[in-house]
Amino acid sequence: MVLAAIPSPPQGVWHLGFLPIRAYALCFIVAILFGAWLSDRRWRARGGEQGTIADIAVPGVILGLIGARLYHVIVDWQTYFGPRAVKEPYQALFIWEGGLGIWGAVILGGVGVALACRRRGISVGAMADTVAPGIAFGQAIARWGNWFNQELYGSPTTLPWGLEIDQAHGGEPGVLYHPTFLYESIWDAALGFALILAGRRFALHHGRLFALYVAGYTFGRFWIEGLRIDPVGGVDHAVEFLGLRVNQWTSIVLFAGALVYLWVRRRADDEEIVAPAARPVHTS
Repeated sequence: MVLAAIPSPPQGVWHLGFLPIRAYALCFIVAILFGAWLSDRRWRARGGEQGTIADIAVPGVILGLIGARLYHVIVDWQTYFGPRAVKEPYQALFIWEGGLGIWGAVILGGVGVALACRRRGISVGAMADTVAPGIAFGQAIARWGNWFNQELYGSPTTLPWGLEIDQAHGGEPGVLYHPTFLYESIWDAALGFALILAGRRFALHHGRLFALYVAGYTFGRFWIEGLRIDPVGGVDHAVEFLGLRVNQWTSIVLFAGALVYLWVRRRADDEEIVAPAARPVHTS
């Protein structure tokens, strides 16, 4: 007999007339807004100009969403393409159905942020360090979208915080599953606080705080990913290589890269520009 459990929401979409309101999308909107708000406060505390984060967030978010979806479709391509596909190829564009890869968002979104920083004449490393805690907190919020979609769950468990999953989403009657979405949400929130404290205590600049975010996130993602049984990279199973899921290998590579960056840049002390000098005004 199950005495305690985390229920899954009975629905993740509400209709306001003809307009569907999707919980997954709302979670991401709240995550973006909170991350931008926190980053703006941190940027201005470093001496940056008000409004810089909002300007840079636009290309970062747009390209980040594109990158996140591309990463998902590439890793989970069998869902949309090939003889075993369970969805039509055009449904790869339906981001509201779930499926956004954080590393696609970081890579392509980072390109957008870097280009915007270069255009404004401010340090990319300073910006990366500023937004790192906001990204972690944003991920903590966004993971609740997976709860509404009944995805990102782990193996069966008898723990009192086990998660109920409907049969339509791969669950079995009377069986509870590890709420890996919740594990990652808690991990990300804790990481956000840790980054703020580490930044204050050790004055991590020149991209080092962002590298610490990458190391911290991938460390947690590796073991959380190992608990998952929902398919990622396959129609009815996860694609594995040497016994590890694709996202676990990605975590290993990025964790190692973050450590290398922290070591190589451990003594960096060149000037970081957060408020470029005003351009002279020419009058005639």
